[in-house]
Amino acid sequence: MITDPLFYVAAIPAVILLGLSKGGFTGVSMLAMPLIALVISPIQGAAIILPILIVQDAVGVWVYRKAWDHRNMALLLPGSFAGALLGYVFAARVSDAAIAFAVGLISVLFGLRRLFLERGGRTPEAARARTVAGLFWGMVSGFTSMIANAGGPPFQVYVIPQKLPKELFIGTGIVFFAALNWFKLPLFVALGQLSRGSLATSLALFPLAIASTWAGVLLVRRVSAERFFKLIYLLLIGVGSKLLWSGGRGLL
Repeated sequence: MITDPLFYVAAIPAVILLGLSKGGFTGVSMLAMPLIALVISPIQGAAIILPILIVQDAVGVWVYRKAWDHRNMALLLPGSFAGALLGYVFAARVSDAAIAFAVGLISVLFGLRRLFLERGGRTPEAARARTVAGLFWGMVSGFTSMIANAGGPPFQVYVIPQKLPKELFIGTGIVFFAALNWFKLPLFVALGQLSRGSLATSLALFPLAIASTWAGVLLVRRVSAERFFKLIYLLLIGVGSKLLWSGGRGLL
């Protein structure tokens, strides 16, 4: 178990961000791993974070157990499992920086486009949950989640244009990533990224993880649907910009 106080200076706000994300503020979780990476290696950080995510998923799934889109789940999950397996196979061969840069570019362009269209009063009609697109973006989400903990933006690129009601959008994302995280767990074990020490550190952060998830659930329900989705676009642009920056630095 990690006992260095400096680790917890970074880990506590990171776990709070993860909880807010699992409670409904989709996107802010992407800011957690960079905080953790300031004090420990990204691989060690991923090993500590995954059990925390699974605990937070349990809270989120219970809250939104009746509010998720079955068709989207049926299309996204098979692709995400295939993408996670690809990520496992290529974990030692694919550059994290290249993946981060690509996901960041997609996120920024998509978020800016949605904001521009809505401010101009030209919001397109709601898109359908199409089979090929669902399988593709599910695979991208699973792959980037396994390689760079960046599965959120591809999921949002596919689901946001469908204009689901706020509760349904949140619930679909929570149930989707809960299933994906459980699928990733044995893959992380196979990669040797989980240990007794990392699990003990995760356990110490569980109370904060649960409390912050409930806080996210309560706070997100006070935000109107219109403001919520504008916030999601801004978070997507912010997270994408961060990925562009870190990915670009890594490539250079």
